[in-house]
Amino acid sequence: MDKKIVIACIIIMIAAIGVSVITVIIYYKNVRRILENAAGMIKDAKDGLFDEKNYNESMLSYVEAKLAEYIAMNEVSKNNIIDERDKIKELISDISHQTKTPISNILLFAQILDEQELDDNSRKYVQSIIEQSNKLDFLIRSLIKTSRLETGIISLHMECNNCMSMLATVYKQILPKAENKGIILNFNKTDAVAIFDLKWTTEALYNIVDNAVKYTPESGRIDVEVIKYEFFVVIKVSDNGIGIKENEVAQIFGRFYRAPDVRDKDGVGLGLYLARKIVSDEGGYIKVKSKPGAGSVFYIYLRGL
Repeated sequence: MDKKIVIACIIIMIAAIGVSVITVIIYYKNVRRILENAAGMIKDAKDGLFDEKNYNESMLSYVEAKLAEYIAMNEVSKNNIIDERDKIKELISDISHQTKTPISNILLFAQILDEQELDDNSRKYVQSIIEQSNKLDFLIRSLIKTSRLETGIISLHMECNNCMSMLATVYKQILPKAENKGIILNFNKTDAVAIFDLKWTTEALYNIVDNAVKYTPESGRIDVEVIKYEFFVVIKVSDNGIGIKENEVAQIFGRFYRAPDVRDKDGVGLGLYLARKIVSDEGGYIKVKSKPGAGSVFYIYLRGL
């Protein structure tokens, strides 16, 4: 082969390699620029500074344009969600304000009537008005609490708290109900501390103990003790009540769920739902062990220190 032809081939090959290298470098720079722009757009969106006017569309910036479109759509959805949440907050506030006075007035007038000289039939009707008004008041307060937690109107303030102070409050609140049924309450002393919102976790524990009192027969027994583990502090609530069927254990924390066997008992099916919502939002969880006729054990897992 002619030497000149060989040299020419070598030059062409070198040129081709050079062009390929330059093409790869340009492509790499373009890809890098697109990724940097995309990263910048995501950062702006995260910081709430995104403005799609800052990004122009071209063949090279196709990815940026589509990402800008996606982020813009997300911003619209986010704003819509915020608007809807604000409307719900306002509605809940209105309901709370507008229903509080009428129900209080109904209860007040019914109690005044109950103090009058009435025949047995009339007094029975007055007692029914008081009973149903109290149920309505409890239902509305429970719904408002649940809605406030779900919509973020109420935020939980987790901090290090002594479990004994919570147990003492619940014991004091539940004692009259337990005494009316002759139920023995045994709250063991503890020095355990955990991370939880004192007010709302007290309500969660009360709801569980209240359920135990409600479904434990007269002269029964309820034990509450605290167990310390490495990562959790567990509040164990045991009773010797009617128990829960196996196929219902997974359903008892559902909103408004009432087991067919206890429909005649007072309640609206929000207590356990609210308890699980509170504990779950705190980073804990609730477990249940139960057998029909053999009582139930609720384990409330709270974050330890």
